[in-house]
Amino acid sequence: MSNKFKEALEIILHHEGGYVNHPKDPGGETNLGVTKRVYEEFGGTKDMKDLTHEDVAPIYKKGYWDKCKCDDLPSGLDLCVFDFAVNAGPGRAAKYLQSCVSALPIDGGIGPMTLAKVNEYVEKFNVEYAVENYQKNRQSYYEELSTFATFGRGWTRRVEETTETAKSWI
Repeated sequence: MSNKFKEALEIILHHEGGYVNHPKDPGGETNLGVTKRVYEEFGGTKDMKDLTHEDVAPIYKKGYWDKCKCDDLPSGLDLCVFDFAVNAGPGRAAKYLQSCVSALPIDGGIGPMTLAKVNEYVEKFNVEYAVENYQKNRQSYYEELSTFATFGRGWTRRVEETTETAKSWI
């Protein structure tokens, strides 16, 4: 696993915390940010309360980091896309990236065309602007959710902290 992924994962796990089963969270039973459904899809068999960083790291790598092609994204933007993918799904994170950089089609899959658009966008503006624009759109997404009153403070703090960390990676 790359050092960049390991560093990003530590940031993600800081935000995700430990075991929760909040009645208003549509993800249900979760530990270290991984829902029971996702854990079991990856072949997990442990009780959710017993998960460790080692149990969830491969899930984050394959299901979020690799799926969103974070190794191919500019430093800083990679963290933002990864964090949003973990929090709202890789398809949504990819669609928001595609929308920000005017990549078509907006299909939720990051491939060569999206990566080319990301590079054009960053050359035209810069990575810091890309990070700020992506995170602004991400925050708007959260504010439109019916659960924002319950989870909004945490999501907003997460966006702000991730933005600052991402800028330090540029």
